Amino acid sequence: MQAADVMTPNVITVTPDSEVSEIASLLLEHGISAVPVVDADDNVLGIVSEGDLIRRVENNGDQHKSWWLKLFSGGGNAVDYVKSHGRKAGEVMTPHPLTINEDEPLHNIAALLEKRHIKRVPVVRDGKLVGIVSRANLLRGFSVNRQPAGGDDDRAIRDAIVKEVDDNTGVMVDRLNIIVSDGKVQLWGLVDSKEQRWAVQVAAENIDGVKEVENNLGFMPRGMGGY
Repeated sequence: MQAADVMTPNVITVTPDSEVSEIASLLLEHGISAVPVVDADDNVLGIVSEGDLIRRVENNGDQHKSWWLKLFSGGGNAVDYVKSHGRKAGEVMTPHPLTINEDEPLHNIAALLEKRHIKRVPVVRDGKLVGIVSRANLLRGFSVNRQPAGGDDDRAIRDAIVKEVDDNTGVMVDRLNIIVSDGKVQLWGLVDSKEQRWAVQVAAENIDGVKEVENNLGFMPRGMGGY
């Protein structure tokens, strides 16, 4: 299996000029834990995670550092100051994040996440953002436990399901992880209601080539991160 088989598509993004308060609202609204920062051409410039925002709060609370700590640290750190006081994504983001291509094998992605101590990695096509792979996406992919026998057919089925859900059900596809192996579909992720859970299943069942659907969708708790 490759990145394209498990990635979350239709990623929520922000621009370098997006306000920090706007980013925090997006994370809460969409139940995600990070957003890529992209330019007008969808090139990935950086990533802002909930950890970055939490560190910002922590750093802002440290207003009275002891004089002797300042002495040994040289009086302050310009990078830390910008991170903790910046108001825009371009100021607080982690720049130049690691990215992968759609054909990156899952075992390689797992090794990269472990080596870099990161939780997610953007997926690009010709340099443009097309998805994101998180640790949860990887676990769901590994749970299939074999290469998809259908190959390109499975990927076409997956793309068709994502489009049908996105176009017609009102469900946020950025919360879903859809895995297809030999025409058998696994639905993972979070939805807002029982009606949405059934809508995603029906959308999958109506796609040509689907043999069966395993519905593992859960319900969205407020404030819980998706990726």
